[in-house]
Amino acid sequence: MPLRVEGSSGHNSPMENSRSDTKNPPVRIVSMTVRRIMLPLKIKVEHASKVRRESENVVVECRLSDGTVGYGEGVPRVYVTGEDCSRSIEILRNADWNQVHHPVGSFDAAVELADRFSLPPQEGDDRKIVGNAARCAAELAMLDAFGRSFGRSLSEVAARPEFASIYEPRKKVKYTGAITTKGKWKGRIYAWAWRFVDPADVKIKVGMPGCDDVKRLKTFRRIMPSLKFRIDANEAWTAATAAERIRELEPFGISLVEQPVKHEEVGSLKEIRKGIQSPVMLDESLCSMVDAERAVAGGWCDVFNIRLSKCGGFLPSLRLAAYAKANSLKCQLGSHPGESSILTAAGRHFACSVGGLVALEGSFDAFLLKSRLTREDLTFSKFGAWAHALGGPGLGVRIDAAALDAVTLETVPLFESSRP
Repeated sequence: MPLRVEGSSGHNSPMENSRSDTKNPPVRIVSMTVRRIMLPLKIKVEHASKVRRESENVVVECRLSDGTVGYGEGVPRVYVTGEDCSRSIEILRNADWNQVHHPVGSFDAAVELADRFSLPPQEGDDRKIVGNAARCAAELAMLDAFGRSFGRSLSEVAARPEFASIYEPRKKVKYTGAITTKGKWKGRIYAWAWRFVDPADVKIKVGMPGCDDVKRLKTFRRIMPSLKFRIDANEAWTAATAAERIRELEPFGISLVEQPVKHEEVGSLKEIRKGIQSPVMLDESLCSMVDAERAVAGGWCDVFNIRLSKCGGFLPSLRLAAYAKANSLKCQLGSHPGESSILTAAGRHFACSVGGLVALEGSFDAFLLKSRLTREDLTFSKFGAWAHALGGPGLGVRIDAAALDAVTLETVPLFESSRP
């Protein structure tokens, strides 16, 4: 099911701190700082793994020798990549920042610099996923800063020859909805709301304790007769019961089943797929290229859920999408509930650059968050769930410094150069 798109003019942010690749001397990173922030949510987000009323994230600030500043964000989740904010910060503090302390004279060179940035390996991490949220925040901060300095957009990273197989720029994209509550009446209210918004589809959390999913989907289908449904079990079912649970829900029209079993039982999905009609998507079990290669070799899924934070940043996420395409698999762009408009902006660049995405999650900002960290409101439209591509350099958004300070719990310096 291809993503619905329309042609439309995007809106541009001011080209602040922009300069030509060739008219100015090289620039270098002179400091990196990480913040631990707490974003309160307007609504409670529930699924089989967690109930969340706020989101604790990391925001990295990158400052260049010409005074340009860029920002990046990661959303650490222990049950996804084995890191909370404290561990993300500690991993960043232990990084070798000499990797990126080299002058660059062009945006292309800056992209290669950010791409080379790696974090120290973590004990027992054979999947190479621990620290992905931390790396995402640092990489995006660098790409935002250098993009602003050289007057180049983050979307241009996807236009590199390496990603020619997936690059498909669009000016406007249609996002999806979600029902993340197990409350009977709240669920119905959200269903009616989505019916009138008319998103590309609606994801429904299933497998939550005390819920009769058959009754819930029957009710939702009656309220939303024309919308496509995806279901997300968040690892709620066992290898022995997953196929039966899915078959019970398939009569209500399911386009996709997300992560039905725990990662420890992910190998069972090859047999589970034989007993169901719906495509299977990996989420918690798809956080790195190691995961992707194992999934393809094992025949575990039909779709990858790519979330920038859990996958380690913009460039690793592009490589996962290209790898999926090369192996005849589909991808969706996912999001972490509670990500701020910093990470939303990065997701928008990905959404408007990568072709063949079966679903787009994110841009819930005004619906979900009590605080907005950018001057721009990146929430998708109330009617149609449409959103425009972002113009301008870097992420294409301007940070609201006062708003960021208001949600900051801790600020930790990571690197500071004494050289000009």
